[in-house]
Amino acid sequence: MDTAELRSAYGKLLDAAADPYLGDADDGGWNADQILAHLLSVDALIAAVALSVVAGSRPTFDNRISLDTWNLDRIITEHSGRADMIDHVRSQATVLCDIADQLNEKAASVLVPSLLLSNDAPVLDQPIPLARLIDGLAEDHVPVHAQQLLDLRVAVRPSPIRR
Repeated sequence: MDTAELRSAYGKLLDAAADPYLGDADDGGWNADQILAHLLSVDALIAAVALSVVAGSRPTFDNRISLDTWNLDRIITEHSGRADMIDHVRSQATVLCDIADQLNEKAASVLVPSLLLSNDAPVLDQPIPLARLIDGLAEDHVPVHAQQLLDLRVAVRPSPIRR
């Protein structure tokens, strides 16, 4: 598989995550740490699926654990702060891309029963090729979360000058 697009998407996401002026979502949605924890969970799940396919297993993909607030909080508390989480996302994205780079066409075409939810609604509930699961990260998942991070930027006002 070619992971150039995925690597580029992660680069943009990591740049957005490093912005020191990220606040909370106006709509009560995830904060930056929760978004990063979600990505760590999804990436680990997809890497495990890919390695399972290579090992000859018949894995499934179910993203519900990566949406669970208890799990996201657990992931967040395992890190010493946002910079640590960003470093972990960077290294895990590299691992995932390195695994995907090594997939041959036969492995990439294996159908993986997949359940994807978003906002508690099913987005996908059917088998898809492993390659499509990975490509979906680059085409949709990572860019959407990069935009979420960008949307968390708060206006920074210079402090008044005192004379």
